[in-house]
Amino acid sequence: MVHNPTFTINPAKQNGARETLSVIGEYFTQRFGKLAHPSVMLRNLRDYFGFGKRRAEPVGSRAELRRFLETRASYVAQFSLYGYLRTRAGQRYPELFDDDVFVKSINIAKWHIWLACLSDLAVYSGGMLARRMPGSADAAGALVRELVAEIIAAAGQPEDADDEFAAHAARIQARLALCEWNRIADGEDCFSESPAALVRWAPIVDDLKTLDEPIVLNSVRFRWQEVRRHLRQFLDAEGVLGESAGHRP
Repeated sequence: MVHNPTFTINPAKQNGARETLSVIGEYFTQRFGKLAHPSVMLRNLRDYFGFGKRRAEPVGSRAELRRFLETRASYVAQFSLYGYLRTRAGQRYPELFDDDVFVKSINIAKWHIWLACLSDLAVYSGGMLARRMPGSADAAGALVRELVAEIIAAAGQPEDADDEFAAHAARIQARLALCEWNRIADGEDCFSESPAALVRWAPIVDDLKTLDEPIVLNSVRFRWQEVRRHLRQFLDAEGVLGESAGHRP
């Protein structure tokens, strides 16, 4: 159980520049609508994804797989980050968003955690495509790399991200290029970047994050369970790969 001593913003991430609070950022607001406060964002995301119940959304085409990667990476990133901050801050949680330094830090964090979530889910999805259609490993890898490139290109260089965003995005493609798709197991081993990203980027002092680390890592792993269940049930690998074979960007 996470105890709640004084919540402290990490001074190493303080810049002091005043910026508009962007709870999900322009990239996310295009998909979920403009949200006024993190508590509203969490409720809307919970409703959208049917928290506690399964939304029967098929993943049977190239476009549907891209949407799945986008929305589920966003879901896990936002719930993990804001959930951790809310747990750590306790009753002070709403007040934190009046602090411009905190807002800047959380905006930086959310983009890096999103990239890590996208990376993990892309690896898992490519592995599942390859397993479902033997002999398709190269095609599965090529498709996943294309989709991730498109998603990152759509995000661009977010105004509220930091200077490390582009380098982090490039590391995703480097990771995907090294994947042996037909050897990726159906489990949580793929999901190694996102738990570590939450620990690294959450704007909380390092001493508290060290104390929280085992619980924080497990909380992110837990959030991926429903995502994996959904893909197992609703992925039509033949439909996705068959359509992508004739796709031209």
